[in-house]
Amino acid sequence: MQELNKYEYAVLRYVPRVEREEFVNVGLAMMCKRRRWIKVRILLCEEKILAMQKESDLDALGRQLQSFIDIAEGKRGAGPVAEYPVEERFRWISAVKSSVIQTSRPHPGLCEDLETTFSHLFEELVL
Repeated sequence: MQELNKYEYAVLRYVPRVEREEFVNVGLAMMCKRRRWIKVRILLCEEKILAMQKESDLDALGRQLQSFIDIAEGKRGAGPVAEYPVEERFRWISAVKSSVIQTSRPHPGLCEDLETTFSHLFEELVL
């Protein structure tokens, strides 16, 4: 049996009108500290987003969400947070925010294969 990996994940949400507390799941962030592994994937469903807020600027939203991917991947030019260890990058991504991009609270789990688990969670929670 393969060794189990402890991971944490948070769902990224688009909240077009914060005061209404309605949201669309638009991505997933997942991290395994021991493996120094982090991943963020985004999916903007135009139909769902525009149904909630016709005036949504999908290009701006896409750029903002891309910054989460860039930080997770540690890309140069993504700012100082992108240089942090994976667990600190995940904490920044999943920190409580009162903006139009928010995350669920982080949830823990155990798995053998991080990529397979990420794909399963993404399909279940975002697609």
